[in-house]
Amino acid sequence: MGPEYFWGAGMWFFPFIGIFVMIMIVYIIFGRGRYNMRCNNHENMYKKTGQDPLDILKQRYAKGEISKEEFENIKKDLS
Repeated sequence: MGPEYFWGAGMWFFPFIGIFVMIMIVYIIFGRGRYNMRCNNHENMYKKTGQDPLDILKQRYAKGEISKEEFENIKKDLS
């Protein structure tokens, strides 16, 4: 058996599988990081809006996004 048998029976497809696996690894490492940047933590909200974190908290409470208990807990954490 010489080297001409190596690429027979669909062996030409294996490099594409390797490339696909590498692309998936790169996506898992770098692509999913964008999702984490969209989280609603107070620091990111403050940077985007330029508002005081306590004002943002009051707005969220007024809109009904958080309950009174959550409002009080977050307010205590911010103080």
